[in-house]
Amino acid sequence: MTSTSEYALNSPPGGDSRGSNQLGMRQYNERVILQLIRRSGGLPKAEIARLTNLSAQTVSVIINRLLDDKLLRKQAPQREKGKVGQPSVPISLNPAGAYSIGVKIGRRSLDVLMIDFLGKVLTRVNHPYDFPDPDFIFARIEQEISAIIQTLKPAQRHRLVGIGVAAPNALGGWQQELNAPAAMLARWNEINIRQQIEARQDLPVWFANDATAACIAELVFDHGMQFSSYLYLFVGTFIGGGIVLNNTLYTGINNNAGAVGSMPMPTMPRGLGTVTDSAAPVQLINCASRYLLEDQLRSCGLDPEQVLQQLAAKNYQDIPAQAIECYETWLQNAAAAIAFAITSAISIIDFEGVIIDGIFPSTTILQLVTLIEDALDRMDLEGLLRPRLVAGTLGNDARALGGAILPLYSNFAPDRDVLLKLGVTTGN
Repeated sequence: MTSTSEYALNSPPGGDSRGSNQLGMRQYNERVILQLIRRSGGLPKAEIARLTNLSAQTVSVIINRLLDDKLLRKQAPQREKGKVGQPSVPISLNPAGAYSIGVKIGRRSLDVLMIDFLGKVLTRVNHPYDFPDPDFIFARIEQEISAIIQTLKPAQRHRLVGIGVAAPNALGGWQQELNAPAAMLARWNEINIRQQIEARQDLPVWFANDATAACIAELVFDHGMQFSSYLYLFVGTFIGGGIVLNNTLYTGINNNAGAVGSMPMPTMPRGLGTVTDSAAPVQLINCASRYLLEDQLRSCGLDPEQVLQQLAAKNYQDIPAQAIECYETWLQNAAAAIAFAITSAISIIDFEGVIIDGIFPSTTILQLVTLIEDALDRMDLEGLLRPRLVAGTLGNDARALGGAILPLYSNFAPDRDVLLKLGVTTGN
């Protein structure tokens, strides 16, 4: 494989798909081409040269080198209708060109997965829990990563580029909302997650906030390709988000851009998301997070996961009426709060779109998007341009998948400076 540290990275903004013919930009040009091919699925050399503004000779040299490195592969020749001459040969990513492990540490569950160079999930394990106990989590991560590595052939191990970890920045926070043991959560305030995992591994480890990681996954693999600038919302145990501007993740000076969960809501009582005149403002987290629905369903003696799966399967005859009422009330309240958050956001940044995903069945996300559209219809958008809303499709895998992308981004993407801004380093 081509060494990713062989050349100094000196790239223009990450959203630019153009390359450079300067000698010192070889690695950047390689990364531009890899990203272009990833987004397109496969392109012939002539089209790559046209889109990158690189010379045909430069593209040919880079493609041949990446083919030799087994990062790319040739597809079957294709002849366009009505054209004579040699058929074109699309070039695509080689799924076996690189592998990466992703870890998601959540407030309710742990996920460990491995992806190939295309981002396909090859293996995935999930460990649910009531509260994030550090002793359990780090021991389980070490065990699961070891199990994954043992299944790989020597050639695959050679192409395993690292481990990416996605976790909330404040796992020790919001103790009241989680109703968790204070002493257990407080331990997270003294833990450096990346260092804890790296101390038990031979592979380099990257770290990013879980909502940021999900936003990166969306940018690379899903609807993020539709928009150049968008607001990303992930409805997890606590709602979070991210911002993409000009096809590049925007992190802010303190790496905290897109922290929409902390956005204040207008005169809404904690947990209800209903407008009143008497309550002080609370945060979006207290109005549009999954924990609110779970608490309401548990108070009715119901299993939240079972209810959501039944709703997704439309097994309404098996669902108590009280559960349906809780679910519909939560949807309405969450949609109203999110619509307010979107209106506030677009008054600052002219987003082209808003992408909404979360740890729910896809049917629930689609319902939520529809209700947010309805809520936006009732908002005063005078002087604002309404963005297009899209439901994400990565779902519960988004955060772990985003974690797994971090090593691939660092090694193969032209906008690696985004990771440097995030403080996503390997400690090397």
